[in-house]
Amino acid sequence: MREEIELAKAEVTVQVTTLAKGAAAGAAGAVFGVFAIVFLLLTIAWGLNSLLSSLWLGFLIVLILLTLAAVGAFLFARSKLNKAGPPVPTMAIDQAKQIRSDLQSEAHT
Repeated sequence: MREEIELAKAEVTVQVTTLAKGAAAGAAGAVFGVFAIVFLLLTIAWGLNSLLSSLWLGFLIVLILLTLAAVGAFLFARSKLNKAGPPVPTMAIDQAKQIRSDLQSEAHT
């Protein structure tokens, strides 16, 4: 019995270590992605500056586009969250009701 418990602990330790490494790599990728987006937006702003010969106008256009994207994302998220409602474990509740009725029927027989 103790050997099985030790084996289970070892398996869980390996799985947790793998998940932790994956999460760390994902977090690093997210940080690099944020920097890439910042540099992309700066490149667009400076490119518009070259086209329009106006530094503030290039950055203003990028700001307006970012603001529109943020408002769109917020409205989309709000509509999805309003439709979702609170999380209810319906399957677990149904299973508990079934077990309860089965136990009550066995008790009466």
